[in-house]
Amino acid sequence: MRNDSSRHPAEAGHDVPGSGLRVCPPAHAVAAQAAGPGAARETGVVTKRSGGRGSAGLTERLAAASARRARRVLAIWGVVVVVALILVGTSLRGLTTGAHVVGTTQSSQAEALYRQALGAPAGQKPTDVIVVSSTSSTVSDGSFQQFVARLAAQVRTAPGVTHVAADLSGGSQFVSSGRHAALIALRAASDADMKPVVKDVQAANGSGGFSVAVTGDHTAGNDFTTLSASDLRHGELDFGLPISIVILLLVFGAVAAGLMPVLMALLSIIVGLGIAALLARQFSLSVFIVNMMTGMGLALGIDYSLLMISRFREERGRGRGKEAAIRMTGATASRAVLFSGSTFVVALLGMFLVPVTILRSLAAGAVIVGVVSVAVALTLLPAVLSLTGDRVNSLPLPVAGKNLGRSGAAGTRIWTGVTARVTRRPAVSLALAAGVMVLAAVPVLGLHIGQSGVTTLPGNLPSRQGYLAVQRYFPGHSQDPAEIVSAGGTGTARADLAKLETVLAGDPPFGPGIIQASPDGTILTLTVPIRGDTVSSQDVAAVLNLRQHLIPPAFTGSGAQVYVGGQTADEADYFHAVTSPIPYVLAFVLGLSFLLLLLAFRSLTIAAISILLNLLSAGAAYGLLTLVFIHGTGAGIFGFQQVPAIDAWVPLFMFSVLYALSMDYQVFLISRIKEHHDQYRSTPAAVADGVASTAKIITGAALIIVAVFAGFARGQLLQFQEMGFGVAAALTLDATLIRLVILPSTLNLLGERSWYLPRWLNWLPHLQTEPPGPPSTDEPVTGARRL
Repeated sequence: MRNDSSRHPAEAGHDVPGSGLRVCPPAHAVAAQAAGPGAARETGVVTKRSGGRGSAGLTERLAAASARRARRVLAIWGVVVVVALILVGTSLRGLTTGAHVVGTTQSSQAEALYRQALGAPAGQKPTDVIVVSSTSSTVSDGSFQQFVARLAAQVRTAPGVTHVAADLSGGSQFVSSGRHAALIALRAASDADMKPVVKDVQAANGSGGFSVAVTGDHTAGNDFTTLSASDLRHGELDFGLPISIVILLLVFGAVAAGLMPVLMALLSIIVGLGIAALLARQFSLSVFIVNMMTGMGLALGIDYSLLMISRFREERGRGRGKEAAIRMTGATASRAVLFSGSTFVVALLGMFLVPVTILRSLAAGAVIVGVVSVAVALTLLPAVLSLTGDRVNSLPLPVAGKNLGRSGAAGTRIWTGVTARVTRRPAVSLALAAGVMVLAAVPVLGLHIGQSGVTTLPGNLPSRQGYLAVQRYFPGHSQDPAEIVSAGGTGTARADLAKLETVLAGDPPFGPGIIQASPDGTILTLTVPIRGDTVSSQDVAAVLNLRQHLIPPAFTGSGAQVYVGGQTADEADYFHAVTSPIPYVLAFVLGLSFLLLLLAFRSLTIAAISILLNLLSAGAAYGLLTLVFIHGTGAGIFGFQQVPAIDAWVPLFMFSVLYALSMDYQVFLISRIKEHHDQYRSTPAAVADGVASTAKIITGAALIIVAVFAGFARGQLLQFQEMGFGVAAALTLDATLIRLVILPSTLNLLGERSWYLPRWLNWLPHLQTEPPGPPSTDEPVTGARRL
């Protein structure tokens, strides 16, 4: 790059004595947050001379320090990655598939009293059942009895199986009414312990003319774990990752720049999983945390790197030296990344207000990988850029790479034209785009929540096949019955319980029950079967009806405390635990986000608009989710199954994820608009330039996240299909209608009122997302080296 000594004195500029300013010709006015005393000379800028590094922001100083000690930073991160890989290989175990409520619930109280009354030690009940059936033989035949005996003996030898029971005698509950099928009940310690049992069942199936199937809690849990690993491989890694790479190559136009964000994302995922492995030693984590961390790591890691590499190349294209470009990237893009990461963490921390293990596990995974992604972007990426420099543009693509380094590339002109057409009639543009978003949100009125049980699993999985066999041969059998417990009260409690049993015997969801009592007679129990999938919305509704409408009148005046337990009751408590904290979660997430936005942009209007637009995106996501999965519109096209209810944890978690991700675009776009506004003092001009300069990056970033969550939707786990489709659809609308139409139109209509802050709030501190001083313009520096 040429320095000032080769320029004409008039071109080089001069100092204004006593002012601390350096004046350059307007044609060369390019803003700079200099990375040293020579930055102003390199770029030809009007800039205030600072007293030293203290005037630079945290992210700028961090980027500069990482660039100066690049090899040391790489070595540190290399050690961290190696340690993380060791932890993942040795400690990331014991993950669960259940979703339990933290704390005391009615079902947990009922379970404790039930065990106290019957003297049953924990875990005595069977966890799974094997169904043996034959179309030609009955349980009375010797061949049938021998087959069942051999299979039961084989299952007893499986590690982790502590109890196996089979009774083929007349009138046994283990024998079907047609006597062509029998049950083998077993108790396993964990989901993993069912793997050898499933292998034994599959080997025995079809042998000697007998059909054999297995189902139950641990069989289903093992299937969910298997399906989770399969979805991770085929969805995120085989689908989302390759598409993300293609998008990055098209956005950057060079192989080196396109692959660098992927490398940053993969490192973030590895380190994040290492931290999760440490947590798994002390806490019970969901098996789905691996899927969440992989998906969110790809989305955030790639997005953050995309923003920073784009800004670095932009600054190099304007003629800044390598170190100055890194400092400016640290002062701008790094600040936006840090602020976006902070809002992401805030949004996900709200999930810890919900006392449900799966939500807390998923939130913990997302927060961990989000924090690591920010750390990688703020430290490792500047070090890598320092070592690679302009080699980041190596291996340009034939078509996409032809405009490398050209600030007036055709892509920018396209976005400028789009913005001009939108802002030419802002009121019309706003009305049409907002109308589409509201229309998409309308179906949310039909949203219902439930739980994905074994019936939502693919038909080729053992637990689903076993469930169908149980329903065929034992339609009244319930492996997880409702357990009604009565404690205390007057002597009428037993009679009241007998009346309730009579009522339930004639109630279709239930059946005839068994009344038992504790040795001292103070605790009475009524065990009644529940037909169908015990976690289905219908069975949960039946238990809620039992609690709210059948039990109170049956025990009026008895003074007894009556509790309902069992798996279905546990699901009912789970639904309540997920839905009851929603107002607090919304208040926490929206309130803290509003405060952060207010401090960052010092504008009540911007903070309010940001919150409203994110709520609009969430509403559209819920509406489309309801339309496709509950109403079935287009479900066949996408390969989804129509269901009566959305998984209970999905809407709330999807809100936090969608809110956090869309806030990334909001912060990035508003930061650029604010930069230009500080320069032009004209909101329409700032909006036009801000949208034009960020549209390509925002669109690319959105497409990457859409690809990642489309990978979730391509899987076979229903709850991740729901979340993946909802987030992908909403972010598509968010990056197009919201960021390209609704936000620019709104700001143009408001004009300078967009930056309104009451005087009585001037005391608020300023969490800047843009550097102080004049921002960069799109004019290249005369005489500066172009890429």
